[in-house]
Amino acid sequence: MQSSVVNRTTDTTGLAPMYNEKFRPQAHFTPPEKWMNDPNGMFYLDGEYHLFYQHNPNASVWGPMHWGHAVSRDLVHWEHLPIALYPDEQGTIFSGSAVVDWNNSSGLGTKENPPIVALYTYHNPELEKAGRIDFQTQAMAYSLDKGRTWQKYAQNPVVENPGIRDFRDPKVMWHEGSKQWIMALAQKDHIGFYSSENLKEWKLESTFGENMGSHGGVWECPELILMPIAGTDEYRYVLLVSIMPGGPNGGSATQYFVGDFDGKNFVLDDTWQQALAQTPAEFPEGTVFADFEQEINDWHTKGDAFNGGPTAGSHGAQPMPEGFEGQHLINSFKDGDLSTGSLTSPKFLIEKPFINFKLAGGQHTEKVGVNLLVDNKVVMSATGKNRNILRNVSWDVAAYEGQHAQLQIIDYETGGWGHVLVDQFVFSDHPARNQIEPAVWLDYGTDNYAGVTFFKAPNSDEQRHVFMGWMSNWLYANEVPSSNFRSAMTLPRELILVNSNHGLRVKSKLAKEVYKLKQQETGLKTLTAGDSLIVKEAVGKRSNTASIFSFNIDSKNNPISSITLANDEGESIGLVIDTKANVVKLDRSLSGKTEFHSEFGSTQHALLNYEGDEISVTVVADRGSVEVFIDDGLTVMTALVFPKSVYTTLKTNDDTTEIHSVLGARLASIYANK
Repeated sequence: MQSSVVNRTTDTTGLAPMYNEKFRPQAHFTPPEKWMNDPNGMFYLDGEYHLFYQHNPNASVWGPMHWGHAVSRDLVHWEHLPIALYPDEQGTIFSGSAVVDWNNSSGLGTKENPPIVALYTYHNPELEKAGRIDFQTQAMAYSLDKGRTWQKYAQNPVVENPGIRDFRDPKVMWHEGSKQWIMALAQKDHIGFYSSENLKEWKLESTFGENMGSHGGVWECPELILMPIAGTDEYRYVLLVSIMPGGPNGGSATQYFVGDFDGKNFVLDDTWQQALAQTPAEFPEGTVFADFEQEINDWHTKGDAFNGGPTAGSHGAQPMPEGFEGQHLINSFKDGDLSTGSLTSPKFLIEKPFINFKLAGGQHTEKVGVNLLVDNKVVMSATGKNRNILRNVSWDVAAYEGQHAQLQIIDYETGGWGHVLVDQFVFSDHPARNQIEPAVWLDYGTDNYAGVTFFKAPNSDEQRHVFMGWMSNWLYANEVPSSNFRSAMTLPRELILVNSNHGLRVKSKLAKEVYKLKQQETGLKTLTAGDSLIVKEAVGKRSNTASIFSFNIDSKNNPISSITLANDEGESIGLVIDTKANVVKLDRSLSGKTEFHSEFGSTQHALLNYEGDEISVTVVADRGSVEVFIDDGLTVMTALVFPKSVYTTLKTNDDTTEIHSVLGARLASIYANK
């Protein structure tokens, strides 16, 4: 059965934007206006790449989700189409995927005109407000005109919620071995694999990940991909999993796993099993200062956030916090995120070298968290990670032994995640530790999240695994200083599975289509310490367009390369490639606007993976971003920046011996004709 056709032909954005705002990237996909996050439903058919995306057409902050839509024939120039999927009585439209049902297994089209079938998550905000945990279900829509218009399936949902709060983001693939469709679905802290013969009826086959990979946040936006190992006739399955928070440099990021899949179970390769083995958490015994199981009348309260003392778990419809001990904890969600105040302990003498405690809630430095006061001054502090799962925190207070101190719990934030969760202050001889959860990251930068690849039918003329991700981070996505639009997608990348010095790894190689935008290219054979290469503005309809630099490093003779990318206003990013320590550092403290979030200007770190002595580096700098590809994408870092103008100068710093084969160019604006 079918429901009514969703066929909107009017431009929902009002007046056509100029695509020339101060921080509007000129080489990246962006929405015409308002809010965008995760890429959704990406598929390739008949020479067209279809990109759908999470979209709030009413504001430049996250809100009721729709599926925006655009198409491209070259992955760089995009035609915006009307919104594809709108919220309805079952909920708003969260992330999902789309497939070309080339054999009409669903029966929704014909073999001559196979349907495009989208699987997406319904998010029912009314059920969520009522305190239910089953407010996310999986639904289906389909198109009979190659993705231009969509009909929602009348029998939605096609996957009911089994009682899991975070139950979303279906990504569907065709599994040739078992001749069936496979759905990877994020289920709180693991992935569920479902099978179907017709895309309408789904069966849970197995789960993966409960004890593997990073669990610093909720798992989201998975994808299972069958990939050849470059240079061999072997194949492996790669499982992409986005996590929020818990990324290697804070906030959201994407990890991945390599193994095999038989149509039912995903099994990690043996070397990955060993590399991802976890180390349990430790919370040492000691002197319990406060476990919050009794009244705390000797603590001093200000404001209304902590009135009433310890909380028996959660307040009202608040999700139950996890990781606290006993029956009670400190929980400032009393009136949602609106209540504010502080809770200060009586004075105590520091007699042990460590203060250990459990903490969760919002990540708001100096506004939400716990402070240690000595002589009424804050000497140590900790904040949450935008989670309701309490983690262990340990302060080394040996330097303050013999002094009197106080503990202060604070909540002075009324926006999102404006609350704190605290339990178990224990004075100990040993530090508490969190569980060590090794992970392998697709991109070590802060700003590549929820990315997936374009689905292609088995007989497709597109054989690459082309990837695009949301270029932002949930730490600050709603606060970045763009004007009438928010967010861009990463440049398209080809994912390639290779044997590296670290074992099987996924390269993110900049798509060849990007290089066709190059103009005004210049180069130098070498740059020695203190030298610069400047790329001039190209003559055209747009100024302040993106720049692209490439160079090579001889790791034997130049083990540490320190590079600066700068603009004429003195703003810059620093890039250090250290082959001795196998680390890459990206410093955006001087990159431009950073004050909108306390952690935006921090230095990011990546594990350096490369092959051979010669290391290639490509850097793309746009009006709002920097993307770094090392050794053809074996190590990648993507980071937002907000400078007054694009970085057009590449400079080697004084501690760098030499880089060579240096090239620089501008990238033509993809919006030049707008």
